[in-house]
Amino acid sequence: MLENLSSRLQGIFSGLRSKGRLTEDDINAAMREIRMALLEADVNFKVVKAFIARTKERCLQSDVLDSLTPAQNVTKVVLDELTELLGRSDSKLVMSGRIPNVIMLVGLQGSGKTTAAAKLAYRLKQEGHAPLLVACDIYRPAAADQLQTLGGEIDARVFREDGADAVRIALDGIQDAIDNLRDVVIIDTAGRLHVDEEMMAEAAAIKEAVRPDQILMVVDAMTGQDVVGVVEAFAERVDFDGVIMSKMDGDARGGGALSVREVTGKPIKFISAGEKPDALEEFHPDRMAKRILGMGDVVSLIESAVRVQQAEEEMEAAEELARGNLTLNDFITMNRQIRKMGGVGKLISALPGGDKMLGSGQIDEGALDGMEIIINSMTAEERVHPEVLNAGRRQRIARGAGVTVTDVNTLMKRYNETKKMVKKMTVGMNQQAKRPKKGKKGKKTRRRGMGIPGLDGLSMADLRNLSNMMGDK
Repeated sequence: MLENLSSRLQGIFSGLRSKGRLTEDDINAAMREIRMALLEADVNFKVVKAFIARTKERCLQSDVLDSLTPAQNVTKVVLDELTELLGRSDSKLVMSGRIPNVIMLVGLQGSGKTTAAAKLAYRLKQEGHAPLLVACDIYRPAAADQLQTLGGEIDARVFREDGADAVRIALDGIQDAIDNLRDVVIIDTAGRLHVDEEMMAEAAAIKEAVRPDQILMVVDAMTGQDVVGVVEAFAERVDFDGVIMSKMDGDARGGGALSVREVTGKPIKFISAGEKPDALEEFHPDRMAKRILGMGDVVSLIESAVRVQQAEEEMEAAEELARGNLTLNDFITMNRQIRKMGGVGKLISALPGGDKMLGSGQIDEGALDGMEIIINSMTAEERVHPEVLNAGRRQRIARGAGVTVTDVNTLMKRYNETKKMVKKMTVGMNQQAKRPKKGKKGKKTRRRGMGIPGLDGLSMADLRNLSNMMGDK
């Protein structure tokens, strides 16, 4: 990623450090070398000219040249200006209060829009969203098939429709998201090999019809400074909100990344460096500038390590739950997740016949808070091994939580019932996965329960109990 530019700049700064004290001639020579390095990286020449002018002016100030470490100060000036060039602050993807949120992707054919759409959907899934991918490229052969395949790989729903009206497909896709409870819609639009009026008119029409919350332009990093004319055209017609730089691993120059924001004022929101679904990263200007100057990116490395560790911990927790090993720590996590979704009553009421099962119950949020206070008054051992909770321990926990022993006993009763329920649901899911679709004579086997993964085999009484366990009443 920008290896050539990084190597050239590091060589220039190494030469400055070997000089000790710096003169104006040294700065001028360094600026000429930096200018050539940026141009060779295919950064737009107007961007290079403005960058060098700002950097040179700051480097020639007396507080830089007269300092004890002028070479280090020059490096810092270049780092600051490079960060400014890339975007002074991070620009995150902010979701609006609208449900579903609509994100529209635009760009030239071959820029990687379809792949970027799938990667964005994967990222949003990891953040707890339920995305829908909408195939609106009606011109490129097998474009919808590609999106369908990528969606299948990440287990994301894909909406596609035969027809030659991309606007209608986009509108129908949003309705499909509403019907299937998807909170984010990602629209993959058509592109061309070059900017033309037909492509721009269609993109503008889709924007007018669906009124997206965010429009992201996907830019191929290997395009270099040629990208400037393209992004200017899109900025004028569809006024996109940010950029996804794709194929950052495909070119050691990558000058397009250094040109886009300066030319359009639009921030880079994501960069993609790889084919895997998790290869889409949030763009941090300061971190990228440090990487270019050979200072590394320890923060991103730590974040990646934390994500891997969290994934491993979640897998271990899932395996424990599958064996029915529900701890009180898991019980707190379940309560928090269920509370965010409105409670078990709301979840079950969304199922076919759920309202009849539960009646007109209301959610007692205070009960969930009370459970968590009691569990937080326990020791780490007691949360993992609640079977050690004898009468004396329960009295101590009640005093610490400011409740009665009866409250503690009620919590433990709900916990034990939930543990049995989780085990029963797990057995139901395993049996459903193994169950043949047809009997020996070709007839469908009789299904018990709700016919919903995880709820198959549970009776109405079970579902009511599950609601009561979590504090609904």
